[in-house]
Amino acid sequence: MSRWKAIVSYDGTNFLGYQVQASGRTVQQEIETVLKKMHKGLAVRIAASGRTDAGVHAIGQVIHWDSALTLASEAWKKALNAMLPHDIHIEKVERVNDDFHARYGAVKKTYHYHLHIGSEPNVFNRHFAYHFPYPLALAPMREAMERLCGTHDFTSFSSARSTVEDKVRTIYSYEVQERGQELIFKVTGSGFLYNMVRIMTGTLLDVGQGRISPAAIDEMLLAKNREAAGKTAPAHGLYLYEVQY
Repeated sequence: MSRWKAIVSYDGTNFLGYQVQASGRTVQQEIETVLKKMHKGLAVRIAASGRTDAGVHAIGQVIHWDSALTLASEAWKKALNAMLPHDIHIEKVERVNDDFHARYGAVKKTYHYHLHIGSEPNVFNRHFAYHFPYPLALAPMREAMERLCGTHDFTSFSSARSTVEDKVRTIYSYEVQERGQELIFKVTGSGFLYNMVRIMTGTLLDVGQGRISPAAIDEMLLAKNREAAGKTAPAHGLYLYEVQY
């Protein structure tokens, strides 16, 4: 029995999220269905670096599974991609040590949030970037990002439905990149709470519009109250970009 690690990208538009659910199409379900076929009906469970919600995309999701099949890395990749639907793609497969764990071994994660800021919507990327055609001041947004960096209790930036008790996380870097009619928010942290990146994005948009000052971020962190922060930005602009071990 060997343990295998894969980097997976997917278009989250037509999924109810990553994790298997009682009903509805999920990324985990699609991959496990293919693995079951490859193992002649034997169920194979995969573990991932974390869950993504309905509509959220991934460029660098990481999964692992155990198998007795004697396949080379490239053979695994080709076989999986040949049977997976077109909105999931295996980027890389490699054999790893038996103690590797896609979730518990992760030390850093990077998410990107894409914002389309053109005055008119782009029908071709409507599922891949949040259309926000309003003026934004980037300087105060960058200051707010700096205030979010560091180790904090991010209760105010977590969904009220989150059941995680320890809400302390570390943000290592946060930046915004301008690319034509797009803004890309890039954030790297030790881990992220439920809806945390989307809530931070919604709050940054409030800063960019002058509704709140960058200094208000400090007050939000101290409040430890979801109602203190901004709205949750839509799911379709969010990408799990990279997981580091």
